[in-house]
Amino acid sequence: MSQQINLFNPIFLKQKKIFSAAAMAQALCVLLVGVLAVALYARQNVAALQREADSGRERLAQREARLAKVKIDFAPRQKSVELDEQLVQAEARLQALRDVAGVLERGELGNTAGYAAYFKALARQNLAGVWLTGVSISGAGTDLGVQGRALDAALVPAYLGRLTREPVMRGKSFASLRIGQPAPGKDAAVAPYVEFSVGAAPAEATP
Repeated sequence: MSQQINLFNPIFLKQKKIFSAAAMAQALCVLLVGVLAVALYARQNVAALQREADSGRERLAQREARLAKVKIDFAPRQKSVELDEQLVQAEARLQALRDVAGVLERGELGNTAGYAAYFKALARQNLAGVWLTGVSISGAGTDLGVQGRALDAALVPAYLGRLTREPVMRGKSFASLRIGQPAPGKDAAVAPYVEFSVGAAPAEATP
């Protein structure tokens, strides 16, 4: 009878080393490089975030400074008593001007167009041998007085007749007329002219 004997023993086989020193060193280097890369990336991100935070903090400080300046510039001011008094005075002057304008519009002051029309009429109605020495306008521009001289007394009525035909003289009548020789001078010589004075007043309404 035969018997087989197995002389194979696994412990006598050459063991294969899975992690050698070189492999472990390489793996360690790779791991170290990865850690360094992650750390560098994280540092860059942190630096960017820090810059952004600093910029935001600076903008916030600037806005707060502008807001503080606006509050100072446009701070509520106390009511000025002096300004109130000036406002009251200005309103009083405005009301007075309005009252005057109303009087002028209603014609309560008589002639409000000025006296230029009288002087234009006097300038147009010039007559040879007659010259004026004075003009007076009284009242509200409705009473006209004329003083002058004439080489002949007969020229005075003719001059006054021409003057009354002026539009500005319509509705007026001469209230007084004086014609005479001027006072004699030192040599007592008779002047070669006569002096006249005429006053005008509004014509009375006929019934």
